[in-house]
Amino acid sequence: MSIEKGTLEIKALSKSFIVDGNPLQILNNINIVFPAGAFISIVGSSGCGKTTLLRIMLGLETQYEGDALIDGEKIVGPGLNRGIVFQDHRLLPWLTVGENVAFGLEKLKRKEKKLIVDEHLKLVGLSGFVSAYPSQLSGGMAQRVAIARALASKPEILLMDEPLGALDALTRMYMQKELERIWLFEKISMIMVTHDVEEAIYLSDKVVIMSSRPGIIKKIIDVPLPRPRDRASSAFMQIKAEILKEFHLETEYPFAYAI
Repeated sequence: MSIEKGTLEIKALSKSFIVDGNPLQILNNINIVFPAGAFISIVGSSGCGKTTLLRIMLGLETQYEGDALIDGEKIVGPGLNRGIVFQDHRLLPWLTVGENVAFGLEKLKRKEKKLIVDEHLKLVGLSGFVSAYPSQLSGGMAQRVAIARALASKPEILLMDEPLGALDALTRMYMQKELERIWLFEKISMIMVTHDVEEAIYLSDKVVIMSSRPGIIKKIIDVPLPRPRDRASSAFMQIKAEILKEFHLETEYPFAYAI
């Protein structure tokens, strides 16, 4: 049976680190399929292994038990079929916005590279900033450049580790809308680690809840809400309450934003 491009599978995956000469288990028997084209968020308390799992998907961690597969093939290291966006934008300060987006496209001809840069800066709403430097950008703008850079190599999957965590509340909500717009346009798989429960519900098709160390998948919650989503709706609030209950944060009025 053929596997749709952009499908990522984790099978019986466990991961330990050696701390002070002793093994410390971080992940325990993780089994999950991230379908092609889906937006999936992973939430869990600090130290549950969310970022470690993301690093395995990216190919930065290769020593583990079990399997991590993309399109049915074992992940053995980083590849152009996966893009990554971190919490801090990690733009190179000595390069312009355009040069940052083009970073990693050195094998392409100059004209083709320019077309890709222009296309992706337009996608993130920064067409007029190709010659600007990172120091001239706001936090939200810099993160949009980071997203454009991650998408420029045409990945099948975009992995994100708290991509909006460093932004102020209003900018973060605006960027959530932008991220949804980009996902709907690009039609690629997106997998995001976040501590923000509302963010996960607003953006995701499914929310994966991980337990404390050793990290296991405690529950997967579907988010069958129409888009664009109304954060104040009773259906939204019910899903939020269901997620918070898994962290023993249930309340009659679930207004908490993050875990």
